[in-house]
Amino acid sequence: MIGDRKVLEDATEMLKAIAHPVRLCIVRRLWREGTCNVTYMQECLDMPQSTISQHLGKLRQADIIEGDRQGLEVRYSLKDNCVRKILEILFEKQECKGGNSK
Repeated sequence: MIGDRKVLEDATEMLKAIAHPVRLCIVRRLWREGTCNVTYMQECLDMPQSTISQHLGKLRQADIIEGDRQGLEVRYSLKDNCVRKILEILFEKQECKGGNSK
């Protein structure tokens, strides 16, 4: 158990980072689209850019996403393969039914 403690703590922090509905929406969008900028996320989420930027900061801090500057914009993408696997499991049923979870 002691040797696993760090692994468990890291997994807990990663799950906490994606557990918020807005952050889960962001990582799901990145998983589906590959890359997105803040403006695109703002239009999809219908939230202020500052709010989305705060959530992106938490995801970057958790090392889940990374940003690639392209001129004046930053394009974000998933960095963590474990998150990709989690999203596949979470949304597999939804994806198979064409986005309808019922």
